Amino acid sequence: MTDSRQIHKHQAVEPDSDHVEKEQIFTTLSNQRRRWVLHFLQHHEEDRVQLRTLVDVLSEWEYERPADELSWKERKRVYTALRQSHLPKLASSGAIEYDRTRGEVELTDDAREFQLYLEYTPVDDVHWNQWYLWLTGIAAVIVGLAWLSVPPFANLSGMALATVLLGMFSTIAIVHTYTTRRNRIAASGGPP
Repeated sequence: MTDSRQIHKHQAVEPDSDHVEKEQIFTTLSNQRRRWVLHFLQHHEEDRVQLRTLVDVLSEWEYERPADELSWKERKRVYTALRQSHLPKLASSGAIEYDRTRGEVELTDDAREFQLYLEYTPVDDVHWNQWYLWLTGIAAVIVGLAWLSVPPFANLSGMALATVLLGMFSTIAIVHTYTTRRNRIAASGGPP
């Protein structure tokens, strides 16, 4: 009699494709310079960026001094790391297109996938799905009370009822939008 544990022990397990993608994203984002490259490209006005521009900006962020105050060695360190390691890694992960011969870098459409993992979610973050469910429940109760002509809701016109409901949902949507923007890592053009 064969032990079923032995059979399962030797069977090959197919990796989950989503898991592999997440691992690749986490590996790519594990380095600060790569995160800075993505951040800069997302906030840069032009689609394509010269490697020299990236070197200047990342050098300033890393050494916390203007590029014209940096030594040749400091800039060379950043240039070499970007050209030989970080940009090829970002390109192989699909986040950027890197034309090594022209020294040009550009975000791809897949870069949005990486941005999701750069968002900050505090431990005490609000569970917005619950807020929207509660708000929908309250709105349903108000509509029901108005329909059943229960005072003080009996005298509400359709327009007044719509205004109250619109005000409730608008308020929660504005608060949700504000907190989401506040939780973004470095929403400005500076280093994240």
